[in-house]
Amino acid sequence: MNTSQATLRSFNLARILWALVTLAAIVATYADTASRGPVQPMNFFGYFTIQSNALVVAVGLVAGVAGLVKAERVPRWVVGLRALVCVCMVVVGLIYLTLLAPLGAAGGVPLPWANWVMHILGPLFVLGDWLLAKDRMALPYSAVFLILIYPLLWTGAVLVRGATDGWVPYPFLNPDQGYGVISVYVVSIAVLFTGIAVLVVAYGRRGRHRDAQLEIH
Repeated sequence: MNTSQATLRSFNLARILWALVTLAAIVATYADTASRGPVQPMNFFGYFTIQSNALVVAVGLVAGVAGLVKAERVPRWVVGLRALVCVCMVVVGLIYLTLLAPLGAAGGVPLPWANWVMHILGPLFVLGDWLLAKDRMALPYSAVFLILIYPLLWTGAVLVRGATDGWVPYPFLNPDQGYGVISVYVVSIAVLFTGIAVLVVAYGRRGRHRDAQLEIH
């Protein structure tokens, strides 16, 4: 095993390990919430933080195992999922630090250590993985539109719930403040998502970060 192969193996093992750490944080958060009363699954898993970290678990395990097994033949869809997770987790970190933490809002993760895993360490790990690992080839810019499908669907579902049963996961989406204010937040976050998605895809297209020996189908 040469140095490059050993490095890629380390990245894949780290993905699997972090996926397990994140899974433990989600399970612990669920248990902590359940200890204080009945848990409504639609509400618990309605948080973008929880959903994005669940993607970290799934994609981390898939990407890690695929990398260990297939080595130089990682499927393109795995790279696309990694890009999606990177965009979502960077937004999770930024929204938490700018909109939730200043208000003392837990963002669905009241357990302190789990909060750090899902809101701080997770975004840093996923971003670092995308910036440093070379086991991915360039995605087309059209991937940006595919990446945006998930957050758009999530936002639409939250707005519908807010208008019907009144439940919203984050205070800045509370319909009580008026849909004019909510629209400003939604448009701003949409711009943020789009900008980060473009940057993530563009960075992956940089020639010097492509592994010449990696073949993606």
